[in-house]
Amino acid sequence: MVCAFTGHRPERLSWGGNEDDARCLALKQQLARLIGEACGAGCRTFVCGMARGCDLYFAEQVLQARRTCAQIRLVAMIPCPSQPDMWPEREQTRYRRLLAACDEVRVLEPAYSEGCMLRRNRAMVDAADILITVYDGSGGGTGATVRYAEKCGVTLWPVWV
Repeated sequence: MVCAFTGHRPERLSWGGNEDDARCLALKQQLARLIGEACGAGCRTFVCGMARGCDLYFAEQVLQARRTCAQIRLVAMIPCPSQPDMWPEREQTRYRRLLAACDEVRVLEPAYSEGCMLRRNRAMVDAADILITVYDGSGGGTGATVRYAEKCGVTLWPVWV
């Protein structure tokens, strides 16, 4: 079974980029718990779009879980090679470190094009049995991904922020 993830970038989170905030720490604990539950439900492959914010939190928690459950695989599904190019250097470094730790990296398109992020999100949903979502009910890419997953009948495990 496959578990994928979608969630907001730091700008959409009430704590912004402050990962020391108690709400962010609680979210990371909740992600760890849900990853454990997905593993218990038979998921062995975890797919992440590797965007800033919640995606990177998810990837880190999957890697943490892999320490105790060696059969877990982390698959990075990135829209194009230039995804992190405009990010702050610190986040680019984090991204590269996480990408290097993935069991598989799937690059969907050779270069950025309009809609490539949406196509990446749909490819993750198409591969998933379970979709963990960190979502505030608003629009944007996360909202579109949740709606697509509902349409496809993918099981949603929501975390409301």
